Amino acid sequence: MARFLLAAALCAAASLALACNPADKPEELQKGFIVTVDVSGKKVIDAGTVLDVPADKVEISIEFTGAVSPEKEGAASCVSFTGGNLLQRQGSSGNVVLLTPEGTLSAGTKYQVRINAGPAFGIELLNDFSFSFTTAYDQSDKFPRIADEELLTLIQRQTFKYFWDYAHPDCGLARERLGSGNTVACGGSGFGIMTLPVAVERGFVTRDEAAARMRTILSFLLDKAERFHGAYSHWIDGSTGKAFPFSANDDGGDLVETAFLVQGLLTAAQYFDAPAEADIREGVETVWRGVEWDWYTQGRNVLYWHWSPNKGWAMNMQITGWNEGLMVYVLAASSPTHPVKPEVYHQGWASGGKMRPGTDGPLFFTHYSFMGLDPRGLKDKYADYWAQNVAHARRNYEYCVSNPKGHAGYSSDSWGLTACDIPGGYSACAPSNDRGTIAPTAAVSSYPYLPEESLKAMRHFYYVLGDRLWGEYGFHDAFCLDKPWFADSYIAIDQGPIVVMIENARSGLLWRLFMSREDILNGLATLGFTRS
Repeated sequence: MARFLLAAALCAAASLALACNPADKPEELQKGFIVTVDVSGKKVIDAGTVLDVPADKVEISIEFTGAVSPEKEGAASCVSFTGGNLLQRQGSSGNVVLLTPEGTLSAGTKYQVRINAGPAFGIELLNDFSFSFTTAYDQSDKFPRIADEELLTLIQRQTFKYFWDYAHPDCGLARERLGSGNTVACGGSGFGIMTLPVAVERGFVTRDEAAARMRTILSFLLDKAERFHGAYSHWIDGSTGKAFPFSANDDGGDLVETAFLVQGLLTAAQYFDAPAEADIREGVETVWRGVEWDWYTQGRNVLYWHWSPNKGWAMNMQITGWNEGLMVYVLAASSPTHPVKPEVYHQGWASGGKMRPGTDGPLFFTHYSFMGLDPRGLKDKYADYWAQNVAHARRNYEYCVSNPKGHAGYSSDSWGLTACDIPGGYSACAPSNDRGTIAPTAAVSSYPYLPEESLKAMRHFYYVLGDRLWGEYGFHDAFCLDKPWFADSYIAIDQGPIVVMIENARSGLLWRLFMSREDILNGLATLGFTRS
């Protein structure tokens, strides 16, 4: 028993000696947390994303609540980075650590950084902290520079291929979007038809080839495609002609999409004016005379957008301004067979005189109805339409230049908000609905209104962003450098205005053709429009 007590006493003494030896005691780390993080001088807000960081000048500064050192325990293992290794060094104060990538990062790329809780730079970090940053897009030219006139023609030619090479093989109409199979778009096809005169005049196809395409289209529209009191559906099966439902209650006539189709057909009829092309003009006339614009009023002083043979007027959507629907009322008033009275325009579209065109909407408001309708000198008691469209485009441009939400990639060279694909969906982008996504069609199709600003954007989209943005059918639909993200899509209603509006600025061709129709001029006069 004595030997046991002696052994116990010796062990206790040895333990006490070890505990009292500072050299043998494990270091107790001071607890702390991260105060601020910035990336190349840009502060990380709420563990979010820092945008537009130069790829060759990335420096991450992390400030802690207490003194830290890259040499301390956990300095290397507490940080994870999707771009590889981060070199660590002391900052300007004892509370700051600086991290820099070991190699040059890729431009236009998103990177994630995470600092794990636990031992970190000599303190016990209480919470994980993660954030991200995107590197700025490489601003060098990706393609050789060419003369601006050549660039305009190149953009028109490449974009036209969407309507020529990618048209539905059975009916010749435009597919809704890349990959949409048999689904053709009524309005987008009208825009595509308007590209045919441009293609002939610019030498992309021959006149005989374009006329043959028109005959294929008209044969389908007259003999196969379903009509609903003369109107076509938003989406059509390009093989059978049956309506594809656009939504649960939208499986019949769509008057706005029909108006865009008819706008294109009437323009083409004026272009194909040779004796041997009389059948084209006759086919267009049959479609034109068959649309029952007046029936789509339901007997009221307003036009309605949809009618379904299965759901009737369930959509019950009136076409009222200000939006893309002006063409509907111009055609309805101009119809030789089913015209509407002026009251329908003034009480319906103009809301009894209360309508005042604004400039915060998506830019397609300035494009869709004005691909054929010439806004130069066009006025009624509600607006000077040239001044309106120029002001609208200017507002959109200046918003992107000022970039109040701080999106990556917005500048005087890179602007344009309109309806387009966005990361994860589709939206009608505008200053009032800024989703960080720029659509080339918005700026490019505004060439008649802001020629210098639009051309600058075209140069930027092609030369600088072209390695990601330019493809088989011209500019892809949209991009968002916040992500960074580039759409791989093409959409008919976005591609058509590019070809047409560039041409209207260059030669006025489509404006001249559409406005040469006597029935259209009579309809405008009936509604109180004047031209100077």
